[in-house]
Amino acid sequence: MIVTALGAPFAVGLLLLLLRENVPGRAAAWLGTAAMALSLILLGLVWEGRSVVSGEVDEVWIRSLGVALHLGVTPISWPFLLMGAFLGLLCCVWLVREDTSPALVGLVLVISASSLGVFASLDLLLFFVFFELALIPMWFVIAWWGSTDHSPSDGSDRQSGSGNVARVAATRFLLFTVTGSALLLVGIVIVARDAGSLQILDIAGSSVVATVLIVLGFAVKTPLVPLHTWLPDAHGTAPTVGSVLLAGVFLKLGTYGLLVLGSRMMAGPFGEVAPYLAGAGVLGIVWSALACYVQDDLKRLIAYSSIGHMGFVVLAISTQSRIGLAAAVFGSVAHGLVTGLLFFTAGAMKDRFGSASMRIIGRGLYGRSPWLATTFVLAAVASLGLPGLAGFWGELLSLRAAYEVGEVLTKPQAWTALGFAVLGVALTTAYFVRAIRLLAQGEPVPHEADRELGVREAVVAAALVVPILVLGVAPGVLVGLYDAPVPVGVRAVAP
Repeated sequence: MIVTALGAPFAVGLLLLLLRENVPGRAAAWLGTAAMALSLILLGLVWEGRSVVSGEVDEVWIRSLGVALHLGVTPISWPFLLMGAFLGLLCCVWLVREDTSPALVGLVLVISASSLGVFASLDLLLFFVFFELALIPMWFVIAWWGSTDHSPSDGSDRQSGSGNVARVAATRFLLFTVTGSALLLVGIVIVARDAGSLQILDIAGSSVVATVLIVLGFAVKTPLVPLHTWLPDAHGTAPTVGSVLLAGVFLKLGTYGLLVLGSRMMAGPFGEVAPYLAGAGVLGIVWSALACYVQDDLKRLIAYSSIGHMGFVVLAISTQSRIGLAAAVFGSVAHGLVTGLLFFTAGAMKDRFGSASMRIIGRGLYGRSPWLATTFVLAAVASLGLPGLAGFWGELLSLRAAYEVGEVLTKPQAWTALGFAVLGVALTTAYFVRAIRLLAQGEPVPHEADRELGVREAVVAAALVVPILVLGVAPGVLVGLYDAPVPVGVRAVAP
């Protein structure tokens, strides 16, 4: 079942890339929607309970290296898998339009399938292969369909100037992530040598050197300050679906890796780097909030905000506690849903006004496009952590994890980080309130491009609003998976 869940979108994506000249854009998007819907359903059905590895597949792949096609769903990976498939599905729905390129749909499917492969991998080499497999397709998504404020967000009318900007941003993204991957690969080799195995469930510890390399590799993907500089430009130029996948799925490859490889698999040496990780996390929270406050481009604002939200997740991971585990998973999922809604809304605005500049979009959206404005405001207040919405619990659980100190941080370290994180909460509220005032409120100035949400846009928005509300009022749906310690990094969780 899990092989089909990964293979279906991957096979359909490759097929669309090969037949891109012969398949209508709308048909390609519907085909991609069907493939991702099948993947989401299968991943939901594969779950057998938190005490086992669900849907485990373990077949020899490269016998001489001890590499296996080892896939499975753990209590940590299941929420990431569902979120990744769900966002991939919505990206395909978003592309249901006549001018969509079948190649873009194919790349979205390959990226989604590769990301799901990371979350499902239980073999280190297989993990790394999937980790890298999504990089080149994402380069093409940004470089070929990317845009600046002078071209539509779907890239249908690419201009030479915007194309150059997009290629520069895509190349910077690729160079940063490949460099991080090189560090990750060296760390994995050291771990495999020390443990004598590539199976994640069998590895109980490794050296500090390997842990540092692996953490640095994931820090680029997360991203942590100062390894974040690829992110704003990549988001600013990427098409809407590229931004959603980057923020909702790609960043989670980093946090998931820190959860499983960086911490649970190497709990002992991870304590040596945890204080530095917590420091980098809270630095990102405060610094990104200050950067957000001076942004005019809405997509860049959302990109910088992602750095701050990932800082909360990293702070939770660094505590190495049970509540920290729950906070990291919940925060990652909540961020994927809320930021996905923000980027879809920003994409809808850019499609209308040809720009993501808040100055160009203009004020008074409540009076000009009420449903578009309401969707944006809901996403913004969810992102700033309004109680009753998913973003609230992600931040609150991370703050609680720091307050309770955890397993590896000292009280001065944890509480200092907590103080900066609380400051970050206030700053986050400030810059999102500013964005709401600049866009939704004020005297409406009618624009010829003003229009309400279309059917496709409304379906995508509603599909994201529902889980944001459900997780906001019933966080136990997700937190309940971690009511008891979950030994992800040891074979004890196997059937």
